Amino acid sequence: MMNTSETFSLLFNKNQNTAYKALKILQEESEHTNQVYPFLDTMIDMLDSGHSYIRTRALILIACNAKWDRENKIDKIIDQYLGHITDEKPITARQCIKQLPMLARYKPELKEKILFALHSADVDRYDESMRALIVKDIQKAVKEIQK
Repeated sequence: MMNTSETFSLLFNKNQNTAYKALKILQEESEHTNQVYPFLDTMIDMLDSGHSYIRTRALILIACNAKWDRENKIDKIIDQYLGHITDEKPITARQCIKQLPMLARYKPELKEKILFALHSADVDRYDESMRALIVKDIQKAVKEIQK
């Protein structure tokens, strides 16, 4: 069994299957304990990666660790996070949008800001087929957040 630090380092592995497995392990761990939370600053740095799959992993893990964020680090970078609603890569944008209900659940003080970002997202940059999916994702996220 690897420790959290070793597993976290696998997020950057060139082998996508290895990195994906590490992501799944860290997601599961984040559900039950705060063992991944100490890596939040690194996750925040990952949001600026030139590689969309690194950004996607960061978006997912930041949302998964929102419940452990007693230091309100996420509150400080929420604008940066929400900028990925319209990430240049539509797959990353979709993953960001799908994480927002969880983020709003654990960070209720950010709910209005999240909803505003979703309502004002300009999805015109995406081609028509992707745009339709992103619009659907946004509608679903808004509905979940407003429950």
